[in-house]
Amino acid sequence: MNNTQLKCLSVFAIFAIIGFGPVSPGCLIGMYVVIIRPNWFLQLVYDLYSNPMHQGLIVPQNIRIKVFLCLLILFIIDIAPVPVTPVIAFVIILSRPQWFLHVVKSVYSHPR
Repeated sequence: MNNTQLKCLSVFAIFAIIGFGPVSPGCLIGMYVVIIRPNWFLQLVYDLYSNPMHQGLIVPQNIRIKVFLCLLILFIIDIAPVPVTPVIAFVIILSRPQWFLHVVKSVYSHPR
């Protein structure tokens, strides 16, 4: 486990605790990332995966819309008494699946 994983797990542990209310901070930050595409998030993913991102992806044109809608659905589901988003984030942070890396590359691949 690398240092970035530990930091991300700590942040999402806090999100899990404060996420028992009607607002999901993880989803809100995710929606911000999909719309604004800040450089700090891309660097965070680089650090999380600890390998360079590959070029030459075939990217669907509407990937940002799909990711935003998924986060919006998670945001609505998170209103329930149990926060769902931090649990999903824990799995992504610990297992570092290739599909997540592909989604991030796809979101950041379109020009601003």
